[in-house]
Amino acid sequence: MVKRLKKNERGIALLVVLMGIALMTLIIIDFSTAAALNYLSAANQTNELRAYYLARSAISVGLGLLAEDSRTDAQNQTPYDGLTDVWAVPFPPMDVDGGKVSLSIIDEARKLDLNQLINPQNGQFNEQFAAELVRLFTILGVSPEIIPAIADWINPANIESPGGAGMDFYMRLRPPYAPRNSPMPTIGDLRLIKGVDEATFNRLQPFLTVSPETVVNANTAPPEVLAALLPQLMDDPQIVKEIVMARTLMPFTNTTDIANLPGLGTIGQALTQVVTTRSTYFTIAAMGTFAGSRKLVYSTFRRQGNGTATLMSWQED
Repeated sequence: MVKRLKKNERGIALLVVLMGIALMTLIIIDFSTAAALNYLSAANQTNELRAYYLARSAISVGLGLLAEDSRTDAQNQTPYDGLTDVWAVPFPPMDVDGGKVSLSIIDEARKLDLNQLINPQNGQFNEQFAAELVRLFTILGVSPEIIPAIADWINPANIESPGGAGMDFYMRLRPPYAPRNSPMPTIGDLRLIKGVDEATFNRLQPFLTVSPETVVNANTAPPEVLAALLPQLMDDPQIVKEIVMARTLMPFTNTTDIANLPGLGTIGQALTQVVTTRSTYFTIAAMGTFAGSRKLVYSTFRRQGNGTATLMSWQED
């Protein structure tokens, strides 16, 4: 009887030891897994941080290109911006400290400024600019019926025009939100407006801006924007092609160059009222990549006459 009890005790002790070993093994595995995951997370965060600073360095390169362009214009006494300028030429990706950086620069004066639709001082609707938007939307295959909603979004008077949308419409959404009722700070506002889905936004975004460029740069504007400026240009695409071909051969140094283009006649004179050959606001899109991590930075700057620049907006992705 005593021997049987001793055997049972030894069996129980062995079972306890085995259970202890199994438990310790699980604890060690869990600790090792957590440590590995924490290390991987820390490494990813480090790589993302490196990618971010690479993107920021690309922004600095972009500012340097804009400053260099200003110095070149001053030396050559050619104060115009065109697609052959150093900032507009495609910039190849660069290898930097084990990562890559790339950037592109576009001038906002190649687009139509949506904030012109409403006078911020008195809330008056800009009929002439609205007509330009109607032509642009028609060319792009987007319904002009969303224009009243855009105007209501900007209008400080918080009114709902026919076909538009006021506070009541947006507060009934899920989740609800209030309209801007002031100039848009970024083009991203367009996504929030009644009638603008993702496909519509992606179609319009390359041709619209919220930077206060009141006239369009004839040297850089895409054909769709040029055609939208005047009814005659929309009705006769051949004239737009001739303007694009002329600026490709030799950028316009001033609006007189445009007016003197052969065959334009009175259209050339009318065009000089709505175009320029200079750009003030520039958006630098920079990307940094490091060990599989990627960081995008979009920044818009207002370039001064001496080449320095003031940051207007900054977005990270």
